[in-house]
Amino acid sequence: MDAALLGTGGMMPMPERLTTSVLVRSEGRMLLFDAGEGIQLALKRGGLGIRGLAAIAVSHLHADHVLGIPGILMFRAQADDPGPLAIVGPPGLERFVRHTLEDLRYRLNFELSFVEWSEGAPLALEWAGHSLFWEPLDHSTFCLGYRLEEATRPGKFNPDAAAALGVPPGPLRGTLQAGEGVTLADGRRVEPGEVLGPPRRGRVLSFATDTRPCAGLARALRNADLAFVEGMFASRHAAEAAEKKHMTALESATAAAEAGVSRLVLVHISPRYRLDEEPLLAEEASAAFPGVEVGKALETYAVPLPD
Repeated sequence: MDAALLGTGGMMPMPERLTTSVLVRSEGRMLLFDAGEGIQLALKRGGLGIRGLAAIAVSHLHADHVLGIPGILMFRAQADDPGPLAIVGPPGLERFVRHTLEDLRYRLNFELSFVEWSEGAPLALEWAGHSLFWEPLDHSTFCLGYRLEEATRPGKFNPDAAAALGVPPGPLRGTLQAGEGVTLADGRRVEPGEVLGPPRRGRVLSFATDTRPCAGLARALRNADLAFVEGMFASRHAAEAAEKKHMTALESATAAAEAGVSRLVLVHISPRYRLDEEPLLAEEASAAFPGVEVGKALETYAVPLPD
């Protein structure tokens, strides 16, 4: 699993900084977090393609997070038989997308489905063997943070235990390591639990933007191996951040550190800050989260295994 950062900006696309969007890739399938205006340009610049896109997760109905969806859909419709696409997000998202397509008189060549937030349903979507959870955040309009959890992995393989049981090196060991039992040449049955350690959790990727520190943010970030979180304001603009229901880079770093995040990438940077001012945001945030970084457009971030 890895994540390509398509844009890092907030409010509006700028010549040097497109709006924030993250493309997660796993086993040939892709999941897109947010799609601001013109974000399909980043897909083309990065040579990332569109055919494997199976789902879009939207945080909220503000222009810099949704205006690129029609372009993404039209771009995807240029592929032959691209397969179904699911879009998940806040209430009103389906109305926005369908009305836009209707007004543009654009017909898609693939099935489009929607899942909108409802209270008491923490799971948004099952995608490529992963579970996508959503959490309500604290913004000026209803906003969601996301947590993508990889399925639990089998425990570590113990070759000494396998040898003691008479399992020869080769395909049988691979089958056991994948969590399936095998039958040996002498008819004995060996189960995975005899050669594997305890199950290991899968990787966790989090995406949270446009919010104040809150309980939902903490749940979305908990023990994430990689987290993309807004760092929209420098500390000197903390009052404005609070008024507009955003966070400073330092507040984001503090929330990530308290949640046990392993790697933090700041995104959704205000257009008031030039590219050469971004190191200031990282410097301020590093007081709470050493090693924090400001995201770079079209850079690919590996999601590390927790162990």
